[in-house]
Amino acid sequence: MWKGRLQSAIEKRSSEFSPAAVRLDDQCEFGKWLLNVPDPAIRSSASYNKCVDLHRQFHQTAAKVLDLALTGNPDAAKKAMGIGSEFGKVSASLTCTMLEWSRQAKQ
Repeated sequence: MWKGRLQSAIEKRSSEFSPAAVRLDDQCEFGKWLLNVPDPAIRSSASYNKCVDLHRQFHQTAAKVLDLALTGNPDAAKKAMGIGSEFGKVSASLTCTMLEWSRQAKQ
């Protein structure tokens, strides 16, 4: 969902979100859920902690892309989202980590 929002911001040079708001990892629905998991066993698991860290990194990199888009640097913003970019790597790592965590939880 965020990839689409960022691409739209690059095209329109505007967004309903600010980089400062996007940087906050505890305001999105997933972040609210993730950071409030009540089970101590889950919270102490390596998968959970990796997911928390990658989710935080995702918000930081998304905010950087959005900042570039909103400050009139569409080419830099596109590059910051492109293949091999920090945003791309963090996004892919977060997705893989969530899938692995889900598989582990089903066992």
